[in-house]
Amino acid sequence: MAFGTDLLCPLHDRQGEEFLIRREVLPAIEVIRSATVHAARLLGCEGELGCLAPGARADLIVVDGDPLADIGLLARGQRHIPLIVKDGRVVHDALSN
Repeated sequence: MAFGTDLLCPLHDRQGEEFLIRREVLPAIEVIRSATVHAARLLGCEGELGCLAPGARADLIVVDGDPLADIGLLARGQRHIPLIVKDGRVVHDALSN
């Protein structure tokens, strides 16, 4: 099962809540895999998306806490995500403040 959402525009900030919904039936590691490894496989982009590897796209987040213990950290927007890297560029950095 791959992670996905159709929430756009005014509801975009609530899309992380899907992590909480999926956590009701899946272990946290599987919820995270559904948004990374499984989604990449579904899109036919293994080795390019959903992994940390040479030549892969550099979309990364740093989480303040352990999302395996509290998947809600991924659902609460940038409050617990101090660093976001998209396409190899930092787009949010609360760590250097």
